[in-house]
Amino acid sequence: MIYPVVMAGGNGTRLWPMSRELYPKQFLDLVGEQTLVQETLLRLRGLEVAAPVLICNEAHRFLAAEQLRQIDLLDHNIILEPAGRNTAPAIALAAQAALASNKDAMLLILAADHAIANDASFREAVASAKPLAEAGELVTFGIVPTHAETGYGYILRGEIKGPGFRVEQFVEKPDADTAQAYVTSGDYYWNSGMFLFRADRYLEELQAHRPDTYEACLAAMDGTKRDLDFIRVNEQPFLQCPSESVDYAVMERTLRAMVVPLDAGWSDVGSWSAIWELGQKDTQGNVTEGDVISHNSEGSYVLAENALVGTVGVKDLVIVQTKDAVLVADKHQVQDVKKLVDQLKASGRAEHKLHREVYRPWGKYDSVDNGHRYQVKRITVKPGEKLSVQMHHHRAEHWIVVSGTASVTIDSNTQLLTENQSIYIPVGSVHALENPGRIPLELIEVQSGTYLGEDDIVRYEDRYGRA
Repeated sequence: MIYPVVMAGGNGTRLWPMSRELYPKQFLDLVGEQTLVQETLLRLRGLEVAAPVLICNEAHRFLAAEQLRQIDLLDHNIILEPAGRNTAPAIALAAQAALASNKDAMLLILAADHAIANDASFREAVASAKPLAEAGELVTFGIVPTHAETGYGYILRGEIKGPGFRVEQFVEKPDADTAQAYVTSGDYYWNSGMFLFRADRYLEELQAHRPDTYEACLAAMDGTKRDLDFIRVNEQPFLQCPSESVDYAVMERTLRAMVVPLDAGWSDVGSWSAIWELGQKDTQGNVTEGDVISHNSEGSYVLAENALVGTVGVKDLVIVQTKDAVLVADKHQVQDVKKLVDQLKASGRAEHKLHREVYRPWGKYDSVDNGHRYQVKRITVKPGEKLSVQMHHHRAEHWIVVSGTASVTIDSNTQLLTENQSIYIPVGSVHALENPGRIPLELIEVQSGTYLGEDDIVRYEDRYGRA
C-alpha cells in the first residue's frame, strides 16, 4: 500500500508579501481555487493509496488542520516537527509511522507547494514507478524540462530499467550555458523533490549513510503523543538531527536511485515569475488578480488584495498589494525578493512574519488601526468555537458585536450579546469569548493601555492546547 506523505514545512520567502513566515505559500490559493496543499492532496484521488499524512511546523498546525478539514481529509494525520530539520529526518518520521501500520508500506513523498497542470499524467507516473519501488529501488520523479532553467537542480539519467532510468548523477543548479547544454542533450531532468520507495528500504539506506539521523528519528518516534488532530514526536531527540535534505542524506549516496520521467506541467511555484507563467494572460501578456486596471502595460503580474491598483506604461513588472505592504519588482529579478525579506528580518520589522490579518484555530483577526496606547481589531469567531480563558496585565478591551451572537464571560459572569451590543473588559479581568451560534461572530475590539503586544496574555484554559 502507498502512504502519501506531504511535506508542508517551507516558508516561501520569494513570494512575499503574500507568503509570510506564519502563513506560507503552501496554504495560499495562488494558482487555483484551492490552496497549494489542498491541490496536492486532491491530486491523489484516482490512486490506490492510504490516507495521507501531512508533516508541518508547529506554528502552522492549526492552518494545516483547517485546510485538511475543508476537504474532508483531517483524521489525526498531521505530524508536527518541533523544529525544521529539512526533508531527510521528516521522511524518517513518516516511514516509522507507516511501518507501524503496514510492514510493506511504500511512501509517496510530495511537496505541499508544487503545482501540476495534468493530474492524470502525475498519477500515471506514480503507477509506473510502483513496481520499481516494490523491488527495493528508491525512485525520484524527474521533470521533463521545457527550457534551460537555472533555478532547479538536475538529474542525469543512466541505464534504462523498465519505466525509469538508473540515476547517474544529481547536479546542483547550473549556470545558463550549462543548463542549455543539459536540455539540449535530452539526458537530464529537473529534480522535482518527489519520491516513491518502500518505507523499510528508506530507513535501511538512512541507517547506512546517516546513522546519526536514523537513531535520532528512531528515538523521536518513541513515545509520540496525540494532541487533537496532531501527532507530536519526542522533541529532544529530534532536535539532535542534523538538518539535511533527502537528496544529500540518501539519494546521492545510495546505489539504488532510479528516476522516472514526469511530463505533467509541473512547477515548484517558487517565485512571482512562476505565478505569472501559470496564470491566464490577457492580450498584452498581463496576469491580474483583484481590482486592477492597466493601460499600455505588458508582460506584468499584478495582484490587488484589497485596493484598486492601476498601471500605466509598465513592462515585465511584478506588483503585489496586500493590506500592509506593496511589492514592485522586475519580473526577471524576483528571485531576490528573498533578500528583501532578509532586510525586513534584520531591521526587526514584523511584515515578513505576519499579515495584518492573522488566522487562529477559532477564526481570525484583522488589525484595522493602531496608535499610541490603542489598537482596533476586527475579530471573526467560527460557529461553536471559543477563545481561551485569559487575562491581560496592561490593557483593557471594548467589544462591539457587528453580527452573530457572542457569549462573554468576565470573572465568572456570563452573558449573551447580539448585534449592536457592546461590553467592557477591565484590565486584569479573567474573560472568555465564545460563538454559540451557527453563523460566524463578527465583532470590533478596541484595546487601550500601556502595552498592547500579543504576548500580554495569561491563558488559564484553552481547548487548542495553548494554555
